[in-house]
This record gives sequence, structure tokens and C-alpha cells, in this order.
Amino acid sequence: MENDVPSRNVITAALAGNPNSGKTTIFNNLTGAHQHVGNYPGVTVEKKEGFTKHEGKAVRIVDLPGTYSLTAYSVEELVSRSFVVDEKPDVVVDVLDASNLERNLYLAVQFMELETRLVLALNMSDIARSRGIQFDLPRLSELLGSPIVSTIGHKNIGTRELLDTIVAVAEGRMESRPPRFSYGAEIDEELARLEELLKDTELARRYPARWLALKLLENDRDIKEKVASPEIHEAAEKSISHLTGIFGDPPEIVIADRRYGFISGACQEAVKSSVETRHSLSDAIDAVLTHRVLGLPVFLALMYLVFQLTFTVGSLPMEWIERGFRKAALFVESLWPAGSESALKSLLVDGVIGGVGGVLVFLPNILLLFLAISILEDSGYMARAALIMDKVMHKIGLHGRSFISMLIGFGCSVPAIMSTRTLASQQDRL
Repeated sequence: MENDVPSRNVITAALAGNPNSGKTTIFNNLTGAHQHVGNYPGVTVEKKEGFTKHEGKAVRIVDLPGTYSLTAYSVEELVSRSFVVDEKPDVVVDVLDASNLERNLYLAVQFMELETRLVLALNMSDIARSRGIQFDLPRLSELLGSPIVSTIGHKNIGTRELLDTIVAVAEGRMESRPPRFSYGAEIDEELARLEELLKDTELARRYPARWLALKLLENDRDIKEKVASPEIHEAAEKSISHLTGIFGDPPEIVIADRRYGFISGACQEAVKSSVETRHSLSDAIDAVLTHRVLGLPVFLALMYLVFQLTFTVGSLPMEWIERGFRKAALFVESLWPAGSESALKSLLVDGVIGGVGGVLVFLPNILLLFLAISILEDSGYMARAALIMDKVMHKIGLHGRSFISMLIGFGCSVPAIMSTRTLASQQDRL
């Protein structure tokens, strides 16, 4: 099908979204059997492409790696960002989990900063409705400056409407004009200063100058390496130092907070929940959990409770398992005459029963620790804890997310080592 239509007549749509947002299902619905799988050049990240025809137009769908942001901390984030900047797709379709809209919109905001033509697919809208969440889609679309299509991926609902919107936006029949964000007077002033220095550079022909300025304030390693001018680097360092002095936090933390502020405001206007106190209660909890002074003591108290639960509650089933394996060992020993030695007996008693028992005795601790971490993750606290620990972990050259692996390591080193796969770079994992 790819060769049926000249490339100039092919509309390219990049499909993006958070992991578990239903992006793969949407991709399969859009492309059917017309898919190709390979790797992006130079990296082991899987590249999926598919083709479909709609209204006489050939549409090429590129499935970008699932990612939470475009900050280039991980290979997936860098690949997604580079594709949008270098390949310049006609449309970026961001698949949103409607039941976790605020968290999912963070990626959408970063696509808006890149000044891409954006279509938002509000997926899992049936789950959101079952939780009492109602959307004013025209108002939300107006606030975000992008068309929104409601979809239910697993039922293949909204696929045709999504293709209609992709083609209409690509051909200019439907407007997608994301708003220009304000990050507050102080940050906007530094952005304008850096943008003025960047606007005539070679790099500004590929990237929006304001976005480059924003990435420099966020200390984005990839963009810093691309900027050749020492004068611009010096100006960026001065801006970062100035803003850190004003806010007491690095600019990237303040900028992330302002993005969430915009998202929160848009959702307050266009999203209604049957639990009316949900939003204000969440904001009040956030104010305490991420407080500059209270955040760390709250974090330490919760970690203390997690370990108390793990080792206190876990001690009883540990004793049961230990007693069970001890009885099993005595029973097997009784099958041989007293004092006799046997290789098979040693294998069964010391090897199988002793070896397996020595591992399984820690199972209650590991299960309880994982249960506690899962509860904290589902409640949204782990993301806040990563933010709290970010400055501490940066002092030893790691990202805030690294603390989770260190935390699990107190329970058992094996799952802790396995959990390092979630970290951004090989250096961090090592």
C-alpha cells in the first residue's frame, strides 16, 4: 500500500501517548493489518508504522514509543521528540487516558510547546464515565487549542472520527493552534532574553526558538550539546542561577509546576466529577506532600510505616514458612537410618529444601513491600516522592526516580536490580 501513492500525497500522523493509555489498540484500529515493525536508526527502540486510506488519502501512522514526557531523560523520550522535530509529521495524535486526564495531559502540553499540529484522542472515555467524570469537550478543546476526539479503543469506537480529524487538520480544514504558555513573569522574562539570542542561530531553523530557550532553562542535556555558542550557554547559566535564587528551586521544577498549573486550571473549567471535592482535596494534599519543609518529614514517616508493615506483619508468615521447611527437612531425614550419609539425602535436605526454603522465607517481606509500594504508586504519591527526592538524588548524580530502586533494595536486592530498568540511562542503571 505504501507504494500505491506518491509520498507527497501521504499524510503522516505520529501517534503518541503515555504507557497504558490504549495507544497500541488505537494504532491497531487505525492501521489493521498494514503494519511494519523495525527499529529507529541507532537505537533498539521498536518502530511501528502502519498505513490506511481515508477519504481517498493515504495516511501513514507512526507509533512513537510510549512516554510520559519529552524531557529526553530516556531513549524513548529522545526518540519521540527527535521524530516530531526532524520528520515534521503533518499531525501528532496524543492518546489520553480519560480516567487519568491530568497526568496524561502533561505530554500533550509538551507537544504544544513544540508548536506541533495536535489532535487529542480522549481514550477510555467509557471508564471515565463509569467513575462519574464528565467532559465539556468543546470548552476543553478551546482551552487546549486542539481538536479532541472521544474514543473507546477496545470497542473500536471513534476510529473513523479520529481519521476524519487527522485528515482535516493535516489539510488545514480544521484548526489546531495550541496556546502560548506563560510560566510567570520572571521565567517569561528570561525566556524572552534567551529567545532573542537564539532566533538567528542555525538551530532555530529546526526548532522553535522559544522552545530551545525553555529547554536550556530546564538544563536539557541534548539541547545544550546542540547549542554551539558560548555566549548563549553563559546567558542560560545566568538565567538559571537568577531563577533559582528567586524560587529556591531549579527552573525545571518550577516550569513543571506551571505546566501542571495550566492543566489543573483547564480541567477545573472543562471536567466535572461527581465527587465535587476531589480537585480541591487533591490540591490540599499536594500542598502538604510536596511542601519544601514538610515534604521530606512526611516522606520519611511514610517510609518508616512501609518498613514497619513489611517486617512486623511479615515476621509471622516468615516463621510459618521456616517451620514448614524445617518439618519437611526432618521428615526427609527420617526416611534414612539415623547417622547414615547419602548424596541423595544431602541433595534433598540441604539443597532442595534448604535452598528453596532459604529463598521463600523472604517472600512475605517482598510481597508486603511490593503491596505497600503499589498502594503508594496508585495513590500518586510515588511521583510526588520522586519530586521531593530529586534534589537529594541529583547530588549523587541520579534522577529522583532512582530512589525507588534504592528503597526496594532495603527489602531485597534482586527486585531492586530489576527495577533499575525503569531508569533513564545505562549510567543511572549501573
